[in-house]
Amino acid sequence: MNNTILINSLRFIFLVLLQVLLLNNINFLGYVNPYLYLLFLVLYPFNTSQSLFLFLAFLLGITIDAFEDSGGIHAAASLFAAYIRPVFLRFSFGVSYDYQTVKLSNTPYGARISYITLLVFVHHLVLFTLEMFDFSHLFLILKKTFFSGIFTIILILISLTLFKPKRR
Repeated sequence: MNNTILINSLRFIFLVLLQVLLLNNINFLGYVNPYLYLLFLVLYPFNTSQSLFLFLAFLLGITIDAFEDSGGIHAAASLFAAYIRPVFLRFSFGVSYDYQTVKLSNTPYGARISYITLLVFVHHLVLFTLEMFDFSHLFLILKKTFFSGIFTIILILISLTLFKPKRR
C-alpha cells in the first residue's frame, strides 16, 4: 500500500511540474494546448476510495490553477472528470470494472482508448466552457475541446506506451 501512495505522490508532483513548467508554454495555432496532468486521473487506481480520489482530483486542479492563475476552472474540470470516471470505466470495461478486476495495462487497447477519450473530452469540454463562460462562442469551445483533446490523448497514449509497467 505504501508503494502505491509513493508512486501516486511522485506522479502527482511530476505531472504538475511538467504541466506548469513545460506544457503550459505550448500553444500551437493559438488554441491547442496539451493537458498531460490528466494522466494522473487516468492512472489512479480504480479500487480505491472515491472520496479520496475526488479530493486528489480537486487538489490536482487547484494546484494547476494556482500556477496558471485561472480561477478554479482546472479544479472544476478535474473534479467533474473524477466524479464521472466510474461511469466511463463501466462503459469502457464493463463487467471487469464491476468486479474490480480492471488493470489498465492489461485491458484491450480499444477499451483503453475509449476510456481515455471520454475522460479527456469531458474534462476539456468543462474546462473550455468555464474558460469562455459564454455559449455564443460555442464553435470556439468545441474547436478548442476537439483539437486540445486530440493532442492530449496522443500525449497520454505515448506516455502510457513509453512507461509501460513491467510484466511479472
